[in-house]
Amino acid sequence: MDTFAAVERALRAAAPHALMDVVKRALREHYGAVDVELRLADYGTRTLQMVEPVPLTAEPLAIHDSPQGRALRAPEPVVLADRATDTVAVHLPVSVRGDRLGVLSVTLPGDTDAVELLPELEDLCEALGHEITVAERDTDLYQRARRATRLTVAAELQWQLLPGHSFRRHEFALGAHLEPAYSVSGDNVDWSLSAEHLTVAVTNGMGEGVHAALLTNLAVNALRNARRAGLGLADQAALTDQAVYAHYRGSAYVSMVLFRFELATGEVEIVEAGSPRAWLCRDAKVDSLVFDAQLPLGMFEDTHYVTEHFRVQPGDRLLLATDGVYEPLSRAGEPFGDHALARSLTANRLLPPAQVPRAVFRDLAGHRGEGPLEDDALVVCVDWYGRDGHGEGESGSGSG
Repeated sequence: MDTFAAVERALRAAAPHALMDVVKRALREHYGAVDVELRLADYGTRTLQMVEPVPLTAEPLAIHDSPQGRALRAPEPVVLADRATDTVAVHLPVSVRGDRLGVLSVTLPGDTDAVELLPELEDLCEALGHEITVAERDTDLYQRARRATRLTVAAELQWQLLPGHSFRRHEFALGAHLEPAYSVSGDNVDWSLSAEHLTVAVTNGMGEGVHAALLTNLAVNALRNARRAGLGLADQAALTDQAVYAHYRGSAYVSMVLFRFELATGEVEIVEAGSPRAWLCRDAKVDSLVFDAQLPLGMFEDTHYVTEHFRVQPGDRLLLATDGVYEPLSRAGEPFGDHALARSLTANRLLPPAQVPRAVFRDLAGHRGEGPLEDDALVVCVDWYGRDGHGEGESGSGSG
């Protein structure tokens, strides 16, 4: 768009809470937009919440059965003509590096060629996504919009620790989801990308509530400290182990599984320290990955950790999950992780990785029946394309 650079500059210059003022003004001035609204996915990725000065003033929209929700999940924007009002509604995902944050809805006059405008509107949504991510350092507006209900303090600690819901690059795409979203305590995922490696860590802190959240926060930040110091994977685990033991002296510990993918080759280093487990989907076959179980981090002083190796191939899908996914029982007494999880992975194999975690949780709910989860739970899905793969063209979503 000829004015895109000017709009992008205006977004960068805007006050953190005023990004939508810039977007609305630009769309009205240059395209004659009748209405513009921004909705963000809530923490449970069940509803889309309006970004507005007073949260929850507007009714939320269900992700699973609304045009806006379809735009959040679909590979292409949703364009709908309304003959009764002689308008065209365009719903576009707002994302940052593959993580779909929400949906921008633009209502245009009926004689507008909306399809021709899509590339320009998509560029605007990408710029808006980046600016929202930056603005969240300085305003609570967007965080408040994501809440369908109040978070527990433990959940607040955990969500602030997370890197996002999903991430996509040329070599891979990944998605993650925590449940129950508004009271999660000890489970967490962290990831980091460099020029050579993707590192993914899944953590399960023992205990409940704030105690578990504080324990996990200590472990994840100790792990980041070791990673950012340039240490290898085994040394990252060892430093984290020492940090947790130094504080809790063995009275509390965390289970963690660490994966480091070499982007050029698909070679993977693993440290399994406790209970989080992994599954591999390859050529329509689902297998549990078994590694040498090493001691959880912080259980004993000066534990020595070693790495194992395997190689992923283009087309592989990895699923990592904590105990809260494996242990829930069916009415017949079968744990979800025995067979139902593998069936869920097979049934959802065509979904993009960002949508797989929520699909697994839906299957888990059907498996265990009514009632809340007894333990918080985390699912992480990683699709591997390889250096010659097709990741940039994938349609991954930030919604599950």
